[in-house]
Amino acid sequence: MADLTLYGIPTCDTCRKARKALEGAGHDVVLRDVRADGLSDGEVMDFVARFGEAVVNRKSATWRGLSEAERAGDPAALISAHPTIMKRPVIGDGATLTIGWDKDVQAGWGVSG
Repeated sequence: MADLTLYGIPTCDTCRKARKALEGAGHDVVLRDVRADGLSDGEVMDFVARFGEAVVNRKSATWRGLSEAERAGDPAALISAHPTIMKRPVIGDGATLTIGWDKDVQAGWGVSG
């Protein structure tokens, strides 16, 4: 069984960099393709509970394509309807869950920058 799950999309440069770095640091990583596989309601609710509004990537092409009414919607509903609007990557090991790929996240997973 993999020790980390990376929630993202395979075409995302940040997700690819994160996966490569995590594997280089000795982690087994399974990519959960949120576009192809979707997310369960429980996963969406967990992400929103932990990260709040930050889970929605307001710089994404998906976000730019939404109407003002859609943008004003509940983050969980937005992610359920448009999984690629989620800030990526979300990385988890069953106990810890992180979002994004900044220096703090990298250090938390034992990746040296």
